[in-house]
Amino acid sequence: MRVIAATNTDLEKSVEQKTFREDLYYRLNVIPLHIPPLRDRRSDIPLLVNHFLTRFREEKGREVKPISDDVMNALMAYEWPGNVRELENLIERMIILSEDGSIKLSDLPEKVHERTGLPIPGQVVIPDAGLDFNQITGDFENRLILAALEKSRGNKNLAAKLLGLKRTTLVEKIKKKGLESRVDED
Repeated sequence: MRVIAATNTDLEKSVEQKTFREDLYYRLNVIPLHIPPLRDRRSDIPLLVNHFLTRFREEKGREVKPISDDVMNALMAYEWPGNVRELENLIERMIILSEDGSIKLSDLPEKVHERTGLPIPGQVVIPDAGLDFNQITGDFENRLILAALEKSRGNKNLAAKLLGLKRTTLVEKIKKKGLESRVDED
């Protein structure tokens, strides 16, 4: 018999803190595999989405259209706290609820759009109370800077190139916006 177990807990730390049995840890820890969370391997998202689309198309016997770029971009931007299982459940739900076999951006749950904090493209909604344009554009600029730094693994030269900025301009923006604590140094 083989036992395959998964957890999002650091079991070594749990053993040290006496919250997980040491003997059980050593019985289970034959071949440990570390799989990073989905938010740290966003390039897997399109592959997983296509896999789930194919699987649920066959299981549910429904015609499913390919995912649009807008929908895929929203899925790629989301943090996926529930990892692959959350993505799988979302795709299944969207297929079940879809009337024509397509998944539209407006069909996605609101929480998928919260990462950017921006309205769905093409659906700009200004609340009756108004909004703070400078804050919204500043927040968007912060997210662009942090995303470029994440993609470049903290390399400011590469991040500046990705954003079409000079390195000095990027460094000034990071300092001005107080993002130093959220940035790994080169």
